[in-house]
Amino acid sequence: MVGKLLARDSVVRRMDWILTAAAIALSAVGSLLVWSATRGRTSINHGDPQYFLIRHLMNLAIGIGLAVGTIAVGHRRVRGVIPILYGVSILLLLAVLSPLGSTVNGAHSWIVIGGGFSLQPSEFAKITIVLGMAMILSGRVDAGDQMHPDNRTVLQSLGLAIVPMGVILLMPDLGSTMVIVVTLLGVLLSSGASNRWVFGLLTVGAAGAVAVWQLHLLSKYQIDRFAAFANPALDPSGVGYNTAQARIAIGSGGLLGKGLFHGGQTTGQFVPEQQTDFVFTVAGEELGFVGAGLIIVLVGIILWRACRISRQATDLYGTIITAGIVAWFAFQSFENIGMTLGIMPVAGIPLPFVSYGGSSMFAVWIGVGLLQSVRIQRPVSA
Repeated sequence: MVGKLLARDSVVRRMDWILTAAAIALSAVGSLLVWSATRGRTSINHGDPQYFLIRHLMNLAIGIGLAVGTIAVGHRRVRGVIPILYGVSILLLLAVLSPLGSTVNGAHSWIVIGGGFSLQPSEFAKITIVLGMAMILSGRVDAGDQMHPDNRTVLQSLGLAIVPMGVILLMPDLGSTMVIVVTLLGVLLSSGASNRWVFGLLTVGAAGAVAVWQLHLLSKYQIDRFAAFANPALDPSGVGYNTAQARIAIGSGGLLGKGLFHGGQTTGQFVPEQQTDFVFTVAGEELGFVGAGLIIVLVGIILWRACRISRQATDLYGTIITAGIVAWFAFQSFENIGMTLGIMPVAGIPLPFVSYGGSSMFAVWIGVGLLQSVRIQRPVSA
């Protein structure tokens, strides 16, 4: 009994509480923004101003529970079941392409189970891709057989990632594909693989983007989004409406904002999907530059602590996992905030820890659990 208590105390002391506090604070701010964005939207909140807030808090509680469970299991024990997790992830992605799949905002990337519950498998695919690549790339290095992953190992890891990416592209879910590609770069850079693989991946990615465009593989709504990004004045009442309204909302907030629940663009419901993809506009309008800046600072703290954990990891497996999570969180945050400011194309991806959505909230908190698990394994003096 005493040994178990001491072990638990050791785990608590080794955790990165700055990372945890930043993630909880960011989630708390997100809860207020989701509440503000949805309390007056009777067309979607079933006449209950707190409908989305309650569901968001439930998602947050489940997400934190998943993080605690991930810490309890540990990233090293997860290694033994990664093939199973990967297989389940592929099956869920394929289920999206079956009659179980549902289309939301033009992307056929959801599974509707019933009772208002839906699942977006691409969010969990981000985790299984990072774990699977980390397992393959670190296997022989951590065993002491190699100094760095060889070309065959890198090819195997990329092959593992290509399968789910291909299914996600078929949905089509371009936003998740972009996040996964950047995550792959983070994984390869941290693995010690030759830089030729990184440059090769960039070249293949650029060539693939050109081919997708030339072969007209993008959906009309995706082409419209890129057109609106290239020319914001193209059609402000049509394809450029989302971005135009988002910039108006953020620009009207000034330094301190109009006050929570008092944003004209938000209460007037001018910005679509404001509780999910465009939740940052609520912060810009109602909390102003200071409130929006606080969100960016909290994201920065999470990334800083995650990078610190990656540097202190005791094996390549832990280093790759944490680096992949850093790349995932960083790019997804940059893309989401950037698209509301008009500096990135609209891609339909949530802001980590902030946007409404169970799948995203569950995935990012599992990511936090993995980060903490790696942190716990560090040397006591680190």
